[in-house]
Parts: sequence; structure tokens; C-alpha cells
Amino acid sequence: MAYETRNPYTGELLEAYPDATDTEVNQAIENAHAAFLLWKETEFAERACVMHSAATILRRDVDFFAKLLTVEMGKLVSEAKAEIALSADIFDYYANNAEALLAPEKLPVANPDEGDAVLSAEPLGVLLAIEPWNFPFYQVARIAAPQLSAGNTMLLKHASNVPQAAAAFEKLMLEAGLPQGAFKNLYATRSQIETIINDPRVHGVALTGSEGAGSIVASQAGKALKKSTLELGGADAFVVLADAEMEKTINWAVFGRHWNGGQVCVSSKRMIVVDDVYDQFFEGYTAGVAKLRAGDPADPTTTLAPLSSEAAANEIKDKIRQAVFYGATATEVGPKVPSSGAFVQPTILTNLSEDNPARYWEFFGPVSMLFRAKDEVDAIRIANDSPFGLGGSVFTADPKRGADVAKQISTGMVFVNHPTMAKADLPFGGIGRSGYGRELIGLGIREFVNHKLISVVDIDAPF
Repeated sequence: MAYETRNPYTGELLEAYPDATDTEVNQAIENAHAAFLLWKETEFAERACVMHSAATILRRDVDFFAKLLTVEMGKLVSEAKAEIALSADIFDYYANNAEALLAPEKLPVANPDEGDAVLSAEPLGVLLAIEPWNFPFYQVARIAAPQLSAGNTMLLKHASNVPQAAAAFEKLMLEAGLPQGAFKNLYATRSQIETIINDPRVHGVALTGSEGAGSIVASQAGKALKKSTLELGGADAFVVLADAEMEKTINWAVFGRHWNGGQVCVSSKRMIVVDDVYDQFFEGYTAGVAKLRAGDPADPTTTLAPLSSEAAANEIKDKIRQAVFYGATATEVGPKVPSSGAFVQPTILTNLSEDNPARYWEFFGPVSMLFRAKDEVDAIRIANDSPFGLGGSVFTADPKRGADVAKQISTGMVFVNHPTMAKADLPFGGIGRSGYGRELIGLGIREFVNHKLISVVDIDAPF
């Protein structure tokens, strides 16, 4: 695979990097293992200093890091800065909470006179993180911050179109005070990924990416008997009930679908609106999408970014054509997007019958699917009619009713009166074809630790 920086707005090739050699990969594993033997013995306070330092550097150099994201994958400059800020928050969260989250847990035993039982959390060792391009810093931070705080060390295989961001993250960790080898970026090939997973010094793999990549990596990890976590695609339902505050709901729908150019696993891809307010929502949503301004992502006035690459844009356009072929209606919205650059015209798909395969796809770009539901029960049915189970939203004037509906939606996350969002202090993950495992908070930091039982038993206690 070619590791290169190609500006998705101009198409210009800016930098290219050679693949890692087998020797470099083997040396990186050896260094990461050696670093682990030292890092696992450090106190939580020492690890916290490194995490706090990383957060400080991110905030100090936000313009530098944000520019990398804009140049490499086309992220709006405002959204790039927000991503860097979120990444800093994640580092601070684990600096402040890792020790408490991993504190030994004294277990209740039937007869305390016979002894004590304690569950401790110990780091496993070297981990491999395989990360995507859509959030080049946040995706890495949400696995690196907890796992480094737990005492593990990491190898990073980032997406091939964000090599500068990957290198910058490694430099960030070194500047923050992490020991040499404890975090290493590798421009690895697919065959080298399997080599890394199979190495006995590597104890787990975390992947965020496509279903195809997840299936391959999970299979490789399974054969090697290694722990894996997968955060894959999503087709989040955005359920609008009849009593929703319509103007604000529409504004959130436009944002929830189109932030980051629509290239978000948890963006609001399926608008499911009850019949009573469907026409009002459709009219307002169409008008809202039409206000988006496509252009240079470095221009603060731009509100619709290009996709990450021409290939990504062409894939979305082809999916729209297929959806129409199978019977959907595609309505292009707003002024024409630039003819050059990786742009896709904002499109609303309607009349997606249950036998239209596009109904069950993930559109990773500015394409909205709108569904008319007969009532609340039907809206829940449509929301659950998906192979994905990542996030979702319910909009209603009655928060209790919204929470009741949320309980009936089969996903890992549901928000009431807000699109699915990521925060440093909330868990992230899904079910079904959206993957397995959780990232962030205590759930994330405990994914790659040894939950070791230490039971001290009176020598005279019965067996």
C-alpha cells in the first residue's frame, strides 16, 4: 500500500513514504517489548505525567496538528481543532482517572474467615493499533491514552493516506516523555500486520475501520489466540417523534449527518421520521442541507468538506447510482459542489424499500436516507432494521419517553435530543456488524489488561 499525503481538495501529491522493511518491523516489536518490561513497573503518577504532558502539547500546538488533518484528509479547520482538543481531553481523563479505574477490587467471599480474594488489573504487553483516516488523532488517542496509562506499549499501523499525522503522533508521545519504543508508528504492509499479530510478544490488536478489514484482522487474531477489539461501521438512526422541537431537531440532523464531510461511523445516516411531521421535517432538512457551502477546508467559511480522497468520492457516487437502480429516489441538494477535488453533491435518498440492498448500506459521505414511519412503534422497527448497531438518536419533547424509546433501539449507544457524539468521559462501541469491545472510560482501559485473581486462603480452610 502507498503511504502518501495527497491533498483531497487539490489532488496534489505532497509527500510519499516507503513501506516499513521487515527488519524495521521486527526491531519495533523488540523495542516495544523491551520498553514494556520497564514501563509496566512505573507508578501511575509517572504515567499520568506523560499523559498530562501530551495533552498540554496538543493544546499548545493545536494549529500545527490541526493543519495536518486538514491537508491530509480534508477536515474543516474548525473540526480539526475540535478533534485535537478532544484528543487532549482524553489524555487528561486517563491521567486523572487511570489509577482509580484499575484499582484492585476486593471480592466478596462466602466465608471471610477463610481468606481474602482480590481482582487486580495488570498490563498485557505490546499491543497493535490499526486506525483509520477519518479522525487521525482522536482514533489513536482513545486507544493510546488508556492502554499506555495501563502500562501497555503500542505499535501503530495508521491509514495510508495520513502518514504525517501518524508520524506526528509518535513524535508527540516522545516529546511528552514516553520511553523510546513504547509507542512506534510503522508504515506496515498487510503481510507485516499478520506478522506482528502472530509475534508472541504482541498480546492484542485494536482495529477501527471497515467491516472487511475487521473480518480479516479478527480472523488473524483469533488464529493467534490474541484478544481483539473492533470498531467498524455504522448507520445510525435519527428518530424524530411527533412532539420533537422541529427547528432544533432539523439543525441537529443537518449537523449530525454532514460533520466531517459525512465520514463518521456515528453520523446520523438514517433519518426516521413519524408520519405526522415527516413532510415538515423533509422540507426543513432539505433547506438546511442546501445552506452548506462546499469548498476549501482550510477556509473558515467552508461548511462542507471534501471527502478524504477521489477514490472515496467515486465509491459514494457509485453507491448512489446503485441505490437508484434498485428503486430509490435520489435528490441532489444545494449549489453545485466544486468539479475538482474529492467532493460529492449532498444527496437525499427516499423510497428505499425493504428489498433495496442500499437500505442496509453505510454511506460514508454526504448522503442521507429518509424513512417515513407510521408511528413510534414503526420508527423503532425501522431503526432496528439494520445490520449495524453502533449509535443512534431519539428526538422528542419528553426526555422520559425518549429514554424509553432508546432502550428499544439495538445499538451500543443512544442519545436523546442529540446526535451520537464522542466525549472523553463516555464509552464508545457497538454491537452487530459495528464490532465488539468498548473504548474510553473504565471499559476501554480494561480491554487489554489481565484481570488476575489473587486469593489468599487459610491453610486449614476446606477445599
